Amino acid sequence: MSTAHQIIDRARRRQHRRRFAGGPDYLRRAIEERLLDRLDDIRRSLGRVLVLGAQDGQLAARLRERPGVDDVVSADEIGRPFVAAGPDVVIDEEVLPFARGSFTAVLSAMSLHWVNDLPGLLAQLRYCLAGDGLLLALFPGGESLNEARECLMAAEIEVKGGAGARILPTIDVKDAGALLQRAGFALPVTDIDRLTVRYPEPLQLLLELRGMGESQALLEGTRTPLTQSVLARFAELYRARFSDASGRVHASFDILSMIGWAPHASQPKPLRRGSGEVSLAKALGVPVEVVQGKAKRNDR
Repeated sequence: MSTAHQIIDRARRRQHRRRFAGGPDYLRRAIEERLLDRLDDIRRSLGRVLVLGAQDGQLAARLRERPGVDDVVSADEIGRPFVAAGPDVVIDEEVLPFARGSFTAVLSAMSLHWVNDLPGLLAQLRYCLAGDGLLLALFPGGESLNEARECLMAAEIEVKGGAGARILPTIDVKDAGALLQRAGFALPVTDIDRLTVRYPEPLQLLLELRGMGESQALLEGTRTPLTQSVLARFAELYRARFSDASGRVHASFDILSMIGWAPHASQPKPLRRGSGEVSLAKALGVPVEVVQGKAKRNDR
């Protein structure tokens, strides 16, 4: 892979996941539940499903019990003994080994935000989907953790005179839609669902992110640990800016949903450019040539 696309140290990311496997999972569970809810709106059989980013295997297990699912292949970058219910295939999530048209659905929860080359991965996913196959992926995007991002930067600037990147950058809903189109998916749909989590105090948020394996793993990010003075100032700023009447602080997670379909002849097609001219001409009571600019309107 070209280093031009690399902002994430994926080896370091794997270390975090291995070290904290079995930590807090409320965010992943919330995302998986939203993914399953989205599937309830899709009135068709899923067939052969790839679960990309299998995590602890619970999503794949629930899919295997779902009507209309013929087979489930779970894939992840780490396996046993770090994950009790290991994936069927251990892979590099950025370089997929699957043949063209291998699956009729690809589902992913809490995984794609750690991919360096998301446009390239989406193109690979379209390749391994059969015609009219479904891609459904949910992961943190939008303004996720904007409160922590703001307070960490302000605290480091105040205490140390400068700040480095410590929280993963995210993509917004418009960019996500454009990426689906760029990768060649048909009928793309993207949206954001905000999840707000409250904590007794700000440092618990950082500890739980670490326990989820979501710690900083940017290639150009700051590698030095946060000092006690920076952490203390971070907590003060967070409480001052983002606490409620009970004294608890809140953190925002914007759950980005991406839905797309591998192109197929049976899918609805957009109208040909200019195909609305006939009805517009009828509405105006003029010949089609007037709408086309090929003749002048006769108002007599």
